[in-house]
Amino acid sequence: MSSESDLRNILRLQLPTDPRWVDLASMSLEEILTDHAYCEQKAATSCISLIQGHPDREELVRELAPVVTEEWGHFRQVLAELDKRGLKLGRQRKDEYVNALLAFQRKGGHPEDRFLDKLLTCALIEARSCERFKRLSEGLEDPYMRNFFRKFMESEAGHYTLFINLADTYMGKEKVRARWHEWLNHEAEVLRGLELRGDRMH
Repeated sequence: MSSESDLRNILRLQLPTDPRWVDLASMSLEEILTDHAYCEQKAATSCISLIQGHPDREELVRELAPVVTEEWGHFRQVLAELDKRGLKLGRQRKDEYVNALLAFQRKGGHPEDRFLDKLLTCALIEARSCERFKRLSEGLEDPYMRNFFRKFMESEAGHYTLFINLADTYMGKEKVRARWHEWLNHEAEVLRGLELRGDRMH
């Protein structure tokens, strides 16, 4: 993921993050770390929810169980970074980005379609998080923080791939790619409608 084109090809995101976001985030370190911490927490609970809802899908359970541990470990890492810097974990904020994605999930119809949307929602959040961490790992002035966020970038790329692979396993690539295209277009529209803020990961 060394170039802009490489990132687009891997993640398939339709709209790149505005470069100004990194400058805004650098001025809101306590806020961005707080939001990052809650994103990691929600990622862990999302995996737990998928396992609880689909215990019969053995590969999903096997693959997501260690991700729960990893995401919670990330939450603790961000808490430790806040503490080291004498910063405080603020309150969790309303996540307009994630809420807009959740609203796009199919609520009726076949259970398999709803299951697919849950997997693709997770994949998309991981993909966008990966892209944002890449921005931070290349755009911040502090070398330590660039490296700090790069580690998360690499992890999110693996999680994105995992969710796509799980979707392929249970739904088949043709069906997954058709719905994924719809999700990517929707996510781009969501971003266009959101205010550019440096105190949010998304």
